[in-house]
Parts: sequence; structure tokens; C-alpha cells
Amino acid sequence: MLTMADRFTLSPFEFFVRHTRTRFPFRYGIASMTDVPHLFVRTRVTVAEKSSFGLSAEGLPPKWFTKNPATTFEQDLPEMLQVISHAAQLAERIAPVSFFDFWQELYRQQSDWADARHIAPLLANLGVSLVERAALDGLCRVAGEPLHRMVATNRLGLRLGEIYAELGGAQPRDLLPAAPLSSCFVRHTVGLGDALSPGDIPPGERVDDGLPQDLESSIREYGLRYFKVKLFADAERDFARLRELSRLLERKTGGKCFITLDGNENFKSFEAFHEFWQKAAGEPALRELWRRIIVVEQPVHRDRALGDEPGAALRAWTDRPPLIIDESDGAVGDLPRALALGYAGTSHKNCKGIVKGIANACLLEKRRRNGERVVLTGEDLCNLGPVTLLQDLAMMALLGIEHVERNGHHYYRGLSLWPADWQDATLAAHGDLYRRHPDGFACLHIREGRVALGTVNTGPFGVKPLFYPSRFERQPMS
Repeated sequence: MLTMADRFTLSPFEFFVRHTRTRFPFRYGIASMTDVPHLFVRTRVTVAEKSSFGLSAEGLPPKWFTKNPATTFEQDLPEMLQVISHAAQLAERIAPVSFFDFWQELYRQQSDWADARHIAPLLANLGVSLVERAALDGLCRVAGEPLHRMVATNRLGLRLGEIYAELGGAQPRDLLPAAPLSSCFVRHTVGLGDALSPGDIPPGERVDDGLPQDLESSIREYGLRYFKVKLFADAERDFARLRELSRLLERKTGGKCFITLDGNENFKSFEAFHEFWQKAAGEPALRELWRRIIVVEQPVHRDRALGDEPGAALRAWTDRPPLIIDESDGAVGDLPRALALGYAGTSHKNCKGIVKGIANACLLEKRRRNGERVVLTGEDLCNLGPVTLLQDLAMMALLGIEHVERNGHHYYRGLSLWPADWQDATLAAHGDLYRRHPDGFACLHIREGRVALGTVNTGPFGVKPLFYPSRFERQPMS
């Protein structure tokens, strides 16, 4: 039996890529996503004489890990691959250790390397995250245990106090939910270019593939109640769209809905966002919508969001809504810095790290028990099954995040871009999470706005089948 004292080794990493295309463009911030490389990272994890492949995957979207308008995606992609490759090379050289010691050394070495090259922490830690996910997947398979049990018994040897000193000798089970969630609400993304009603879709842009395209049709199809609304940071454009959105939600949900706003780093300052918020809150046509906003995500660009000046502006805004960081949460230490400035919390995304995500959740729970009003949300990068999405959901269930932004099923046609045998295996193993569409492909099964997590919680790291991506193009890495 695997214990937290056990040491493991990793085989050299392999990389495979599948090029994907969205059903229609996903516009967020300064970018629109249409063609995205989906990268698989694979290694073999060995404990004593027992071994298993471990697999992780990630779509590599434009302009999220580095939101620099001066470069093209063709310029950004090689750097993304470089940081992933470097993390993998480091991992292969780390002597056999337990999981936490492995992560700690990998994080330290990757951060030192990235700092010396002025690589943004959010991007540098994408490499750490993909490597730790692949290692964790293999460890769970070798142990024959699901993620939540590995964490609850601390068989990964996590020492939370070495990440955040105020956690002291706390164990993950002391601060995380006693059991993983059995389901969660889908929080539907309303992208900057997304149609709200069928009539908003120009005839030449209609997608006839068996899935809803506009927001109104999605509410009808999935029973949605939670929504994430992207902002331009332009009052004239935003207010007209928000008024229409408010009318639609009132009509289609009877007002029984919850909203998060995503500033996407588009506001120049907190003063500018404060002015936008106050003006919107005073609009009669937006009053009902504004009452249903539960959190605001990353309104100010990451380069300025954690400075002393934004902190002063935040603290001066005494009746501010709950504000969280997302893109600013690139490194260990960013969350406590944000809390000290006046933010209410952060988001969890697997691409930002597994160990860091667990530590962040534990820190927020400790603060909550001390009487602070804190927030941990679950956000998406257009995650796709059958690997990335399920590993992400396994973490959301572990951390107890009850509504999670999910948009991969909306911007992609289910699992139709994967081979038929992958779809069949997913349906056979995860029949609560996926269903077969009348057109034959596997798609996410959303009922009354929820997805079921039962089979995710009994899989190793969320994913029951062991998929072999070697049928796809091998990705050369520097």
C-alpha cells in the first residue's frame, strides 16, 4: 500500500498534441479563441515495483497566461511549450521523493529559472501544474485510491504550514470538506461575442450541430441558474448588453439565478471600476441583475492588481462587492497578499496548480473560521474531457466548490473531436457525467443546471479510463 513516506520515480515525459477548433469563437479579454492546441503530458510513475502511466492535459489558449497585446499567439506558443518542457526536465532529475517534497522542489527550481528569465509566474507554473497532475494521476492509479482519499489521509505528505505559515501543523482533512461534492452547478459563461437570443446570431454564423448556441437556448436546454458575464469595461457597450441580459434572465429563470462578473483585467484602475459599479448599481434597468451578483473577478490588470495603490483604493471602497483575483494568482503568496489588500479571495483552476490550490482552499477556510468573509470560486479555461475536465472536476469536488464555470461543452461539440473509442470508454466509465447525444457523440449531461460527480470521485484523479494519446501527433519540445 502506498504511504506518504513512499518515494516514486518518473520516466521521461512524452508530449502529444491534438489541434482543436471551437464551434464558434470564444471572445474573452483581448483575445478570441478558435484554434487551440490540446497538449497531453504523459509519464510513468513507479513506486517500489508497481507502476502506471500518469496523464495530464491542457488546452493552450491565446492571451491568458500572458496577456500581452504586443505579441501574436504564434509568438506566445513556443514560450508556453518551453516552460512545460523545462518543468518536465526538472521533474525527471529530482531524486526519488514523496509527492509533496517533489512538488516543493519542482516549484522552487521552476520559479528560480522563470524569475531569471522574466517569465510570468502564471505561465511558469503552468509547467509545474501539468507535471504535478501527471505525477498525481499515476500515483492515484498505483495506489488504487481516488484523489479525495489520497488527500484526506494525507498520503501525499502535504505540509501546509510550509506553504502558508499560519496553517501551522494543520492537515488537509482539518480544513477541507469531510467528503467530496456529489454534484455541482454549471456556471455558464457569457462571452463578449456570445449571442443572448437566437435572433442575435447572424445567418452566416449559425451553427447547426445539435447543441445550443445562444444563451436563451442554453438555459432552456440545460436548466441553467448560474452565469458568468464577461465585461468590456466600456459602460456604453456593457450597459446595453447587461440590460438585455437582465431582461432575458428575468424572463427565462424567473429571477432565480446568480451572477459573477469577470472584468478580464480590462479596467484601467479600481477607481474606474468603482465608477462603473456605482453607475450600474444606480441604473433602474440593472437593479435586479445587480442584486444577484455574488462575486467580481479580476477587474484590474495583473500588473497593477496587487500593488499598494490598488489596495488603498480597495480599502477606501467600504461597500465594495466581493472581489477576487484570478490571473493575479500566479504564485504561492499571491493570495495572502490579495487578502491583505482587501480582496475577498481567489479562483481555483488546475492550470494554476494542484498543491497550491489545496493550500489556498485551506487558507481561506481558516480565515473563514476566524470570521473573515472570503470566497473561493471555480473557473474554467474551456476545459475539455475526457482528461482535463474530469481532473478539474475532481479538484472542485474535493475543495467543495458548489458552482463552477464550465464552458468547454459550450464552445466545443462535446467529445466529438476525440476518437470514437475514447468517447465510448468515457460513456461506459462516466455515464453520470456524460450522455450520448442523439447525433451519436458523447456530450456533457447537464440536468437542472448541475453535473453529477459520482464517477469522478471514484476515479483515480477523476478519470477512470487510462487513455493513450500516442495516436496523436508527437509534440517536439525544446
